[in-house]
Amino acid sequence: MKKIALALAAVLISVYSFAREYSFDKDIPYISASDGYLAKMCRLDVAYEEGGENRPVIVWFHGGGLTSGHRSCPKKLQRDGAVVVGVGYPFATEVELPEILDAAAAAVAWVKDNALRYGGDISKVYLAGHSAGGYIVNMLALDKHYLEKYGINPDYDIAAAIPYSGQVITHFAQRRKQNIPELTPTIDSLAPLFHVRGNSAPLLVISGDPEMELYGRYEETAYFVRMMKLNGHKDMVFRRLDGFGHGDMVEPGHLLLLKYIRTRNEN
Repeated sequence: MKKIALALAAVLISVYSFAREYSFDKDIPYISASDGYLAKMCRLDVAYEEGGENRPVIVWFHGGGLTSGHRSCPKKLQRDGAVVVGVGYPFATEVELPEILDAAAAAVAWVKDNALRYGGDISKVYLAGHSAGGYIVNMLALDKHYLEKYGINPDYDIAAAIPYSGQVITHFAQRRKQNIPELTPTIDSLAPLFHVRGNSAPLLVISGDPEMELYGRYEETAYFVRMMKLNGHKDMVFRRLDGFGHGDMVEPGHLLLLKYIRTRNEN
């Protein structure tokens, strides 16, 4: 525990030393939708440093159980000059889960098409998200057909996927629709575990404390990591944040993400 605290403190000092002033473009529609609900929900915000170029791009999907939450460009990620894109998406209360994943893929396509004008490098697009957002990231990285619809091969066109405590069994919002209890695990085509393989994009997988996580999320995540490795995945990092629960693991997770990006760009 003490070692983790010291390591995070060192990362924090390093990250804050690179703080910069950011500009914002907000409420940008990323799909053409005549439907009022999709037009309202499928919007994104961009935080960027004026005059930047060849900067990594972090596409951030918020949490909220696929039924709540709001897009944001997390302040802690506005460091090192990275472009940060906060994505809004439709909820499972109004649409089916494949429609949520399709909208998320459309947002990534928008980013690939528009990153350059914000100083971003399209070869350095990182997908990241917490909880429900982590689930979306896992699905986009592993079930290739969502991004391939938009001409993106996630194995090569995404620099890395970074799920923070993302569900890897079928999401409980989907199970709820099927009258399956939240504590009854299910694995079907809407589960990242269904799509484990060794040739996906690099992964930084982050979990909170096993005793403080939601619904056994740490054990679920650890099994996912093991199965990816058994399938031959060679570029995966797994980090466990002892002392942090499902909600408060997000900010230390941001520090790990920035260090991960910085390290990859230095190599």
